[in-house]
Amino acid sequence: MRFYIEQLNEKAMKKIAFLVMLTVCSIAVFAQPEFDLGVKAGLNNSKITTNVEEFSSENINNFHIGAFARLGVGRIYFQPEAYFSSKGGDLKEIVDQNPVNTVSSFNYNSVDVPLLLGIKLLKGDAFNLRAMGGPVFGFLTSGDVHGDNRFSEDYFRDSFYGWQYGVGIDAWFLTFDARIENSRTSVYESSDLNSKSKVLLLTLGIKLF
Repeated sequence: MRFYIEQLNEKAMKKIAFLVMLTVCSIAVFAQPEFDLGVKAGLNNSKITTNVEEFSSENINNFHIGAFARLGVGRIYFQPEAYFSSKGGDLKEIVDQNPVNTVSSFNYNSVDVPLLLGIKLLKGDAFNLRAMGGPVFGFLTSGDVHGDNRFSEDYFRDSFYGWQYGVGIDAWFLTFDARIENSRTSVYESSDLNSKSKVLLLTLGIKLF
């Protein structure tokens, strides 16, 4: 039953992504679009959430690097991205409500593809203040677990999807974004542990075109 529900959720996410792209393309036909292409890199502050009350989640810092495109019409824009991202988190076991040493460190790498729809709250020639949000699809390339032998990298899932939302600033050819990412499906799933991810992304980008 749970697998069936996740399959329905995944189909719904794909339909939303398709509708977002179709809407933006339709608008672009009837208006003069603006187009930017650039590279980006930044910091990930991530953790894995767990359904087991005996463990508490701890954040770790890592990085992401990739590219983005932006198609805008007036104040509205569509921003697809693709980047390599390194994420994870530490788990601590709770004994008598007091955390003890780290039980396991989870680290995984993925190629993430957000499809973001945004609005320019302040629009100028050299400065923009933006807000954006949309689905993100992740495809794991590797995963490692260190520590407690109850957990294994074999239980990392091959892919996940979730949501990103946040704000951004443009200053001439530079862009800065601050976003929150929450996965809707698990990134790690076994009989002992079911974990999703939560990430703060701070990104600096450069518009090349």
